[in-house]
Amino acid sequence: MFNKNIKLVIAVLITAWAVFEFTKGHIMNGISILLLAGIFVFFYFKNEILLLSFLKLRKQDMEGTAKLLDRIKNPSSALLKKQEGYYNFLRGITLSQTNLTLAGRHFKKALDLGLSMDHDKAMAKLQLAGIAMTKRRKREATNLIAEAKKLDKHGMLTDQIRMVKQQMKKI
Repeated sequence: MFNKNIKLVIAVLITAWAVFEFTKGHIMNGISILLLAGIFVFFYFKNEILLLSFLKLRKQDMEGTAKLLDRIKNPSSALLKKQEGYYNFLRGITLSQTNLTLAGRHFKKALDLGLSMDHDKAMAKLQLAGIAMTKRRKREATNLIAEAKKLDKHGMLTDQIRMVKQQMKKI
């Protein structure tokens, strides 16, 4: 809801209030207020709109996910670099059903900005491989599938990788 810098300013002000409470001898108030400051620090590193978007995506609500992502007006200034990567990742997933070229741009931007989890990187590369396959770029698709297979260390995407390979044989 708030800009990332405003969240830090609020956390600093609340921490100063907690220090004031400690100096007055109200230890329990100070601890409670520090926990409140911790919430703002947590939401600095984990954007609340992105967390809600992941919950909507988990329920297969693509329209709700897109509406939540639309609430972030300027992602490059409102989000940290990794958060912006996940913003583009989510935007690519929501657009992959309607506009493949735009979804491909968002997946590439997400990979450039960085995703912290390897299975997220593998999923983005697998989506890019599917997009390349629909555009009849078989060599690029095979390279992306190989990269996705390397990144999928826990075997979460083996079925999807197998399906994409079978579809590629038909081309």
